[in-house]
Amino acid sequence: MTHHSAATIFIQLKNRVSVPKGQGVMLRDIANLITAPEWEDALYSLMLIQPKQSDGNLILIDLLMVIPRIHEILPGVEIQLIGEGRTIVQIIGPVESRPPSTAMFVLVWLLLFFGSALTIMNFHADVSMQEVQIRIVEMLTGHKDEHPYLFQIAYSVGIGLGMVIFFNHLFKKKWNEEPTPLEVEMFLYQKNIDQYVVNEEYAKLRRREAIIPENTEGGGQ
Repeated sequence: MTHHSAATIFIQLKNRVSVPKGQGVMLRDIANLITAPEWEDALYSLMLIQPKQSDGNLILIDLLMVIPRIHEILPGVEIQLIGEGRTIVQIIGPVESRPPSTAMFVLVWLLLFFGSALTIMNFHADVSMQEVQIRIVEMLTGHKDEHPYLFQIAYSVGIGLGMVIFFNHLFKKKWNEEPTPLEVEMFLYQKNIDQYVVNEEYAKLRRREAIIPENTEGGGQ
């Protein structure tokens, strides 16, 4: 018992994990540990929670739930946290292996293509791009051309190349290891969702803690 109190466990909780439906959440699922080798199996196999249907598909586990469970098997051990002190657990059902729908892919592609094209066209109409291009061609060539097709074709190709360079992505090929703007936006979106889930779960916990004393007081009367 004495050597337990003198030992230290370093624990790093993962930000977000997925656990199959019907499976309990163990410490190995949500955390990385630095500890004595003889304790690793017992700690990693420690069952933290058995999700129920009423818990929904998102569960918040924080360090205050983990510490008492660790002290049950290693009383008095010191626990040092690395990083954030909570993990979001997503309960996932069985994945159905269905082939991708070709019709859906074509529909989404057409919507994106024509939607983007109309957006660019409407923007050019708002800023009178055709008049600007006619004026630029007149300045370069010395004569006015009401339909500067060569300039417009080059301009259109330039827009396409500019978008490819900006998004740093062409099909499955990336020009460098930097994240694309879309990847950055998706990362920020997921981060905001995680923060919202954390706030909501803590709010639910506070509401349950407020209701339980009221029920206990009412039962005593």
